[in-house]
Amino acid sequence: MASVRERLLAEDWQAVAAALREAPYAFLRAELTAEECRAAAGLWADQARFRAHVDMERHRFGRGAYRYFARPLPPLVQALRETAYPPLAEIANAWGARLGEAGRYPRTLDAFLRQCRQAGQARPTPLLLRYEAGGYNALHQDLYGAVAFPLQLVAFLSRPGRDHEGGEFLLVRQRPRAQSVGEAIAGEQGRLLVFANRFWPAEGARGAHRSVVRHGVSRVRRGTRFALGVIFHDAE
Repeated sequence: MASVRERLLAEDWQAVAAALREAPYAFLRAELTAEECRAAAGLWADQARFRAHVDMERHRFGRGAYRYFARPLPPLVQALRETAYPPLAEIANAWGARLGEAGRYPRTLDAFLRQCRQAGQARPTPLLLRYEAGGYNALHQDLYGAVAFPLQLVAFLSRPGRDHEGGEFLLVRQRPRAQSVGEAIAGEQGRLLVFANRFWPAEGARGAHRSVVRHGVSRVRRGTRFALGVIFHDAE
């Protein structure tokens, strides 16, 4: 089996870009193995791997918990973040050009993280999420400071229908002068989903415009659901 880095390098990123022109999310062909999913979910028990634990109910974010990884990131998480960033930066820059924005994202993750540090954002943001029966995540955006990347990656680590029921990934985008549009996405174990974290360049009568996007998780009806969130910008 090729490494996750090799799988991402072999991804058809032009097809991903095309899918993201049609909707604010896209599945990758590259997937995690069942063993990689079990190993990633198993990191939950090793508190030394994490810099912070968040009880979602306490903060009224939902019901469940998530933990931010500490540095050094686990090799799988680092490989996902480092390898997916360059092609996603190209997509993000194309979005900016469509929207008439002047700024561009650097070509490498290291260069982008230097921008984060210059803005006072130095804490890593990849996280592991856990939901038990009754758990859910309210609609939100993962913004941690002035510097923010518009795309995000989620890896589904659990098996719907076996490990849990419910817990669909939710994505809602706003439309000007119209009702919002929602998607409920059931992610099979190992699937990698790229989605718009802040906005999506929707096409209108006058060209592209920013459509605000939020994401969350529907209520888990049974079992335990794990997911790995790969956020590219760091936090204050």
